[in-house]
Amino acid sequence: MPTGPGHSETATAALGRPTRRAQPLILIRGFGGLGVEDEKRIAYQGFNDGTVYPHKRGENYIYEGLILRFMKSRWQYRDATNVVGYYGSAVEALPGTIPDALSHLDARYFSGDRMVIDPAMALTLLDPARQGDPLKTLWVFRYYDLNDRMFRTYGEALVRLIDFIRALAQDGGGKVPKVNILAHSMGGLIVREAVQRILPEQGRAPAECINKIVTLGTPHRGITFQILKEWLPIRAEEELEHFNPDRQADPENATGYLNFARHFPPERLLTVVGTNYRSYGVAASSWMNRLFSVAGEFGPNYNRSDGLVKQSSAQMPGAPRSFVHKCHGGPDSLVTSREAFEIATRFFFGDVRVRLNLVEAKVSRGLDLIGKSEVFFGVSVKPRGVDFELFHQSAEAENCYGPFSRPDLGDESPAFGWAGPDRLICEGWLDTSAIDPGPGAPPGAPRDIVMRLDIYVGERDLFGLGFSDNVIFRKQYYVRAVLEPKLTLALYTGEEFRDGAAGVPMTEVEGGWIFRVGGTGFEAALRISFEVEPDED
Repeated sequence: MPTGPGHSETATAALGRPTRRAQPLILIRGFGGLGVEDEKRIAYQGFNDGTVYPHKRGENYIYEGLILRFMKSRWQYRDATNVVGYYGSAVEALPGTIPDALSHLDARYFSGDRMVIDPAMALTLLDPARQGDPLKTLWVFRYYDLNDRMFRTYGEALVRLIDFIRALAQDGGGKVPKVNILAHSMGGLIVREAVQRILPEQGRAPAECINKIVTLGTPHRGITFQILKEWLPIRAEEELEHFNPDRQADPENATGYLNFARHFPPERLLTVVGTNYRSYGVAASSWMNRLFSVAGEFGPNYNRSDGLVKQSSAQMPGAPRSFVHKCHGGPDSLVTSREAFEIATRFFFGDVRVRLNLVEAKVSRGLDLIGKSEVFFGVSVKPRGVDFELFHQSAEAENCYGPFSRPDLGDESPAFGWAGPDRLICEGWLDTSAIDPGPGAPPGAPRDIVMRLDIYVGERDLFGLGFSDNVIFRKQYYVRAVLEPKLTLALYTGEEFRDGAAGVPMTEVEGGWIFRVGGTGFEAALRISFEVEPDED
């Protein structure tokens, strides 16, 4: 029997595996604006800001922010931000101030630079009596404290921080851990400066020191209205030039997005893409994103952005992506919502990758020729036990696949094509070590995974004529994967699985399991696959 992605032998190999070895985590904020003195006074650079959800209950009522959530999570991260000091000028260490317990570290880590290890704080980090575990540490990269608004400085400092962390976390057996990085907005461009320029210049492979990267709303391909910087009294020209779409798309530019895959496996970068431009506080940016459209968006007919960064610009070729209906920054945004935490932790710690593909489709109503109707297809995914969608597509978010003009959705959309070959819809990660059947599960219930799929097919009248702007099809389904003793999948139209009812068995094929959906106006076959995620640390 085949053992490729999607088959039971492959996914079952992950079952029972203990929680993955912890790895230090670095958080990197975005652009600070024209002046950054106020930014320097913010202890955690906004990563401690969360969101209150008045319509939720219980744990989902208040999300505490990334910093506190990681510290309270089952991984029990420890804040180590102030183990490293950031200064405007080089710091020289006093003789004899490096304690014996740190003598194994390179002396240059403590002096001669604007970013240095604080010996006293490092000792507390390594002290077993204080439950110190450098592998479970969380670091906020405070690059603006260095008083040098140059990307090369930022990239060099980030590499130095990575080296600090790995040296501090090296275990007695000589094993040096990799780090995970979570970056918001411009922070992702700084990561790429380190990955695509600084580390290669040092003759080092970035994948040897960085495990995985998550970016939140990073303008990997630039910002469409970059030309406006010419009209503003900007004092950070070098920073803003990295947002230039022409610079990012230049194949001769070493740090352009086209060259990322030369230095780091794109499948180990997850781009989280915001879609709610309506809630972004800077109204001018939202308006300009509609005005400055990208190829295929048909001018102001669409605003596929998070208010600042276009959805297409927040993605990278070959890298997985997840859509979140949040804006770029501010309250309830990409950086302050629980979705960011849930998606990032699954990517960092998940042991199974799940992919959903469209195999075949047939639209049987709509497609009005008079008004030139356009057909869109989207799916939202919500796993059991999480009161948030971890992948969101909808007409409101303006991020569904399309527009299509053929009933089989087989034409290549000029605006928003599929996520990958074979009409890949989405991919995500699951942590099988954290499976909880949830309240109400019968005694002895098997370990399983349940995901709700909200499938939407709609049309839009491009010319404002005819009978377009219809919902062609919308329905929710539940996919249940029973993990033991053999991986089996079934489809439900309700929550009958709670009572142990059998769903419609899926058909196992090479590369996954096939299931059918449909009703009035639409029918389709989809394929879901499970693949063990390699644990590279």
